[in-house]
Amino acid sequence: MSALLTWLPGLIAGCVTGLLSAFGLGGGTLLLLWLTLFAGVPQQAAQAINLVYFLPVSAGAIPAHARNGYLDGGGILWAAAAGAVAAAAAAWLATWLETELLRTLFGVYLLAMGVLELVGSQKRTDSSDRG
Repeated sequence: MSALLTWLPGLIAGCVTGLLSAFGLGGGTLLLLWLTLFAGVPQQAAQAINLVYFLPVSAGAIPAHARNGYLDGGGILWAAAAGAVAAAAAAWLATWLETELLRTLFGVYLLAMGVLELVGSQKRTDSSDRG
């Protein structure tokens, strides 16, 4: 029973963040927080795990996105190949960068995404007010 309790929280965290990631809801960010704050994984390893974790999660999301008409069939293989190579290269790079630099880069990324979301939501609101 002790072994089950050891890996069960991580399994649950992985499943929940995987589902959120598959639908573009920030599961990767939550996974990083889980790994570093609760699982005690060093920042470099957590960043690398998160980048490699992207591969099966995105593959699992493909059927749902295809059913909903969100994929361009002609470009999917090129995009998948480029994503796999980029994730593997970034995971390798993350293990070599200093922790403070990784944290700074990740913070800048989160801020930029937040600003883009705010600007995008404002544009959508403005265009719906006119129409």
